[in-house]
Amino acid sequence: MSVSTYTVTGMTCGHCVSSVKEEVGEVPGVTGVDVDLQSGRVDVSGDPLDDAAIRAAIAEAGYEVAG
Repeated sequence: MSVSTYTVTGMTCGHCVSSVKEEVGEVPGVTGVDVDLQSGRVDVSGDPLDDAAIRAAIAEAGYEVAG
């Protein structure tokens, strides 16, 4: 299993965290999503992980990946 880490900007509350977890959790291959609201860090675990699909899911939730 691999883990990818993203820094997501724009999250300000628990609902934001839930939205990101829900969208990213629906990406095929993803088995876990851990979100830290304060830092904006999102750790995604699974196998295989599709970077483009994860970034698209974060955008679908209404947020941006920094960098």
